[in-house]
Parts: sequence; structure tokens; C-alpha cells
Amino acid sequence: MSNSEVPQNTDDPRHALISRVARRVREVRKQKGMPRRVVSELSGVSPRYLAQLEAGEGNISIALLERVARALGMPMEVLIARNICVDPEAQRIAQLFEKAPDDIRAAIKDLLQVDKSASLRAGRICLMGLRGAGKTTLGRNVAKAFDLPFIELSSMVEDDTGIPLAEVLSLYGPEGFRRLEAEALERVIKRTGPFILSVSGGLVEQEAPFARLLSRCYTIWLQTSPAEHVARVRPQGAMQLAGDDEQQAVAKIKSLVDMRTPLYERAHAQLDTTRTSAQKSVRDLVSLITQMKFLTH
Repeated sequence: MSNSEVPQNTDDPRHALISRVARRVREVRKQKGMPRRVVSELSGVSPRYLAQLEAGEGNISIALLERVARALGMPMEVLIARNICVDPEAQRIAQLFEKAPDDIRAAIKDLLQVDKSASLRAGRICLMGLRGAGKTTLGRNVAKAFDLPFIELSSMVEDDTGIPLAEVLSLYGPEGFRRLEAEALERVIKRTGPFILSVSGGLVEQEAPFARLLSRCYTIWLQTSPAEHVARVRPQGAMQLAGDDEQQAVAKIKSLVDMRTPLYERAHAQLDTTRTSAQKSVRDLVSLITQMKFLTH
């Protein structure tokens, strides 16, 4: 490199590129706390050459720049591109994002659209909670009160497979059901217009679908006491409680509630239906939705 090679016209794109590369190399090296000597040893480029590069004193071949970038632990494009963040943590996150599955990337994009989240959720209400909290009963009645469609993901899974839910779980297993429910949820989210939605109690344990749900729907956690959960689901033939006496069943439900509470608490609102009639719970839920302006914001 020689000073005679440095373009003097600041409008020259070559000068802008050389200056940008010089600045990026300096920034990245300092952020990583790497002495020039270490970069030289790792890249095989002489310290004098690196000093000239960081000073913007001339051109550098693509081959040598690639060796410098590799020594700095950065993609070469980070040193060249016009608008790019050189923060190492940002680069690490960007690399993880590029390797992530499509559903995770979609969920991350939704979470980053903070300014649009309210408009995306408006009129789209999801009821969640353990089985027996009243999601189906209240969901149908509230949908009727607001003249909205009621959608139950478990029913969609039954329609998709052509078999009852109990057989779905037996044939596909819990993981298979979760996959089918996540696919059904994605179809619902892509719908236009308002609705009342009910999801399974375990959907909150699926990180990407739950994040997607939170970003596209107003969520309401319906809850009741463990004893009432048991009293409500036993007549429905709940398989997970088969063979348990009353005390064992209540303890099992309590343990499940305790485990999922941190996830359910991420809901936009909560409604406790303990010792409350279905009619009053419907009125309470209608009032909550109205007060929270879930249908308009």
C-alpha cells in the first residue's frame, strides 16, 4: 500500500469504501479487545499492512480482507456493507436468526413489530387456560353476544384428521397433537376479521406458537380452583385423571397450574371463574373485553 493510491476525492465511491473498511476494522478489533499484533498473527497479514488498512491508506485485496475478517471472527460483508451493525452480540443474534426455523423467525418478526401489535390484535380474542376453566362454554356464548365466529383449535384438529380428539392423542401422541394444533393456529392467525378463539391448555408451552398467539391476538387467561377443574372435567372423561381419587386429582391439577402459571400470566387479561355460574362468567367476560377495548384497539 502507498499514500499515492489513496483517492483524494471524497465523492469517489472507492474512497468511501476504503474509509468504511478502515473504520469497521478498527471498531471490531477494539470491541473484541484484540491488539493489532494478534490480528496479524491470526490473519497472516503484517502489522504494518494492518496499520495502513485501519488508516485508510490504500487498497486491500479481497483475499487479504477475507483473512482479516476471519481473524476478527466476522463475515467479510460486515466490514464492507454500508448499513450494518458491527456489535458482536448483534452479529451473533443475526446469525442465530438466519439459522432459526421459519416459525421461530416469524415469531421474532411479530414480536419486533411493537407499533403494529395493537392493530394486528384488534377484535381477535383468544381464551386460554386448563381444561375445565370454561373456554368452550364461555367462548361460544361470548362469541354469540358479540356476533363473532367462535373457533376451537381442538375441533379444527379433529376436522383435519377426521377422528375424535382422544384418538388423535392416541394415534399421534402429545407431540403430534401439538404440531397439528400449531398448524391450525397459523391458519387462524392468517384469517382476516375478528373472532373468539379457544386453544388447548398446553399451547403456552410451545414457545413459537405462543409468541405468535400473543402478537396476533388479545389473550385472556380463564382460571378456576383445582377442585373446580376436577369437578368440571371428570364428567367429560378426562384421561389424565383416570384412576385418581379426588385428592390425587386435585393435587395433579394444582401441580400443572403451578407449572404453567408463569406462562399464563403473560396473557393480556385474566378472569377467575371460581364459584361463578356460567351465566355470570359470560357477563363478566363480556364486560372485561369491553373495558379492555379488545374489539377496537
